[in-house]
Amino acid sequence: MIDAIHGTAHGTAPVPLSVLDLVTVGTGRTATQALATSVEIARLAERRGYHRHWVAEHHSMPGVASSSPAVILAHLAAHTERIRLGSGGVMLPNHAPLVIAEQFGTLEALAPGRIDLGLGRAPGADGAAAAALRRTDRLNEGADDFPEQLAELTRFLDDDFPDGHPYAKIHAVPGPVQGPSGRPPIWLLGSSGFSARLAGLLGLPFAFAHHFSAQNTVPALDLYRDSFRPSAVLDAPYALIGVSVLASDDEKEAHRQVMTGALSMIRLRTGRPGLVPSPEETEAYSFTSLEREFVDGWLKNIVYGTADEVCSGLDELRKRTGADELMLTANAHGAEARVRSYELIADAYGMPGVVHS
Repeated sequence: MIDAIHGTAHGTAPVPLSVLDLVTVGTGRTATQALATSVEIARLAERRGYHRHWVAEHHSMPGVASSSPAVILAHLAAHTERIRLGSGGVMLPNHAPLVIAEQFGTLEALAPGRIDLGLGRAPGADGAAAAALRRTDRLNEGADDFPEQLAELTRFLDDDFPDGHPYAKIHAVPGPVQGPSGRPPIWLLGSSGFSARLAGLLGLPFAFAHHFSAQNTVPALDLYRDSFRPSAVLDAPYALIGVSVLASDDEKEAHRQVMTGALSMIRLRTGRPGLVPSPEETEAYSFTSLEREFVDGWLKNIVYGTADEVCSGLDELRKRTGADELMLTANAHGAEARVRSYELIADAYGMPGVVHS
């Protein structure tokens, strides 16, 4: 299990680099095109030596097509051969643990040794969407019950409920009841201290959402490391952080692209979610002074610019946080800018598959 978690840094990258894909849908594009782009990015990531490709669970967001991670991961598994694939993450309170055990047992059977099960306790949606998913408006119960849900899911994955337990005769299939097989490693995801501490106490790998909670990154990683207890999964802490990144051939173009994500976030946080706006739409938008203030703060937590500038920023971030792995997410309008960003970063770090002119 330990070997399935640790990655190998390629070229001059300070730590393993991975991809977080939100399957973004921009204006003028369709979900079909966005999903095709995900395949393109996953295949590029595999070719260039990125360690893993995760997709995130979000709901009721027109600009994000990753509402069903397990379905997307099955599709990506069919189009790749080696890269690790996983959820970044499945929002466990939205689902019955048995369902997730079955879904990820199926994925493990489809792509043995390549699947990661990243779990979060947030809904990945607003309150109304979360209530529709869970068929209850008592949303706090889901987050509060997360440790118990996690324990239940783990027992389904390992098929080891004790005798006398109500679920002792229930088997998640595909799974151990069918014979010796591996199972996906569990990661805990978070943007605060709760999951950091829980991951540490359980000896699990931890992924922190630096890309939207940068002010909490160092405290959460410190808490994870201080709380860590060795387990059968890990003998030492292993922390990954998600980072918003956009590399371009030109610094001004990089800024132009990341502004589309900034405007998309403004609309989401003010109750006006929509497709990711184009650079032209963003340039024509009249930002209020309050929105400008938000944009300034938002951009401070994005690593963008030329490839060399991005690599310098990633190196500094890794040094400051001590992260064992960096998971890069390129949130921009079009497919070309996102694909080019991952390619440029791989080139700059001398990762495999570089094409010499």
